[in-house]
Amino acid sequence: MEALGNAVYSVRESDRLEGHEGIVRQARFSLDGQTIATASDDKTAKLWNSEGKAILTLPHTDLVTDVSFSPNGKIIATATRDGTVKLWNLQGKFLRNLTEHEGNVRSVSFSPNGQTIATAIDDNTVKLWSLDGRLINTLKGHTGAVEKVTFSPNGQTIATASDDNTVKLWDAQGKFISTLKGHKYRVLSVSFSPDSKILASASNDCTVRLWDVRKIKQSAPSLIYKIIHPNIVIDVIFSPDGQTIATASNDKTVRLWSSRDYTLL
Repeated sequence: MEALGNAVYSVRESDRLEGHEGIVRQARFSLDGQTIATASDDKTAKLWNSEGKAILTLPHTDLVTDVSFSPNGKIIATATRDGTVKLWNLQGKFLRNLTEHEGNVRSVSFSPNGQTIATAIDDNTVKLWSLDGRLINTLKGHTGAVEKVTFSPNGQTIATASDDNTVKLWDAQGKFISTLKGHKYRVLSVSFSPDSKILASASNDCTVRLWDVRKIKQSAPSLIYKIIHPNIVIDVIFSPDGQTIATASNDKTVRLWSSRDYTLL
């Protein structure tokens, strides 16, 4: 742990992306690490190169809540409070709108093969779209706004986090599989491990819960570990090698957790 601590505290700011005129809601790297996309309350999304230089600005008519790259890095999806998701190419050319949303779009995510887009909405639903903008399915079942939607890395499962204190799992076509219960307050974020075996869920109840989702079609996912925070956990993500979990909290900290505490046999 001392080595990890030294590694964490030796991190220094290498650059600063300045140019937005409002709160920055989200920042995402493209998979090749060469481009950064940011979403802001100033009604724009911006693209930056890896040196932190602004490349272009994508204008919107309302604040931008989320931004996501397609797996091949050629398409950017931006979600807005007015219920619109816009698709753009890397040159900033507008491609199409995804507009059949009733409320604020809180999260947007591409499937691993890049052929499906999932959008999480204030109206308690998630919508699945084809890349050409066709609505494929609407996922109904939550009784609160859906805060986050994400695909498993193997593309077989979709996880949704909701203000109804639950996480739901669906297959790639949007068929309901299971509900994960245990959080006492709204669930703000979900993340799969790189091998798709573990799902982490972060909540207003100051915990992150880790679930074994290897056999979700045969039995309900089992809780394997609970991380307790001193404050609300607003985001959770696995490292690319699956050895570390990072959690972001309202206590103004990001904490790193070792996989040795929750390794599956």
